[in-house]
Amino acid sequence: MEPWTTYVRTVADGLRDMTVTDRAGTELDTETAVRRWVQMTRDLHERDAQLYLIGNGGSAAMASHMAADACKNGHLRAMALNDFAMLTATGNDLAYAEVFALPLERLARRGDQLVTISSSGNSPNVVRALETARRVGMESVTLSAKGADNQSRGLGDLNFYVPVTRYGWAESAHQILLHYWFDQYLHLHRDGAL
Repeated sequence: MEPWTTYVRTVADGLRDMTVTDRAGTELDTETAVRRWVQMTRDLHERDAQLYLIGNGGSAAMASHMAADACKNGHLRAMALNDFAMLTATGNDLAYAEVFALPLERLARRGDQLVTISSSGNSPNVVRALETARRVGMESVTLSAKGADNQSRGLGDLNFYVPVTRYGWAESAHQILLHYWFDQYLHLHRDGAL
């Protein structure tokens, strides 16, 4: 059995070694990148624009959790695109790769923000959503792990890549990153800066 300390250290090392790039592929330090993401979210709030969060499986659960927090605590117009009727109808009638892209095409507007959570960064439905977001004129933030050459990393305005190889490590790191981003945003809100 793997020791607890090894597991926790692996997640912590992954977060410490996280690489963040912008749309041009320029590497940013994590503090700068999170500050930029918080500012993007603050600007989103000021524009009264929409925040969309997506993911598959455990990442979908994280998307729902963060959308609820963003709406309830952050006073943002936020939603996770995981309505089971829309997902299953789109997957069945069109293709599973379209389950996020189709709602974004119908609902999203220029200036909205998309946050994608994908351990592999290669899920076709997540990649397709990022392509749609770019075409619509949305801002995008990607969270990925596993392979450094994953497709999501080249499609966001900010791309957070955690260099870990297991789903549990990736999901744990992504959850910490999401809470850190949102806690920083809420800190500005509590201080009356929003």
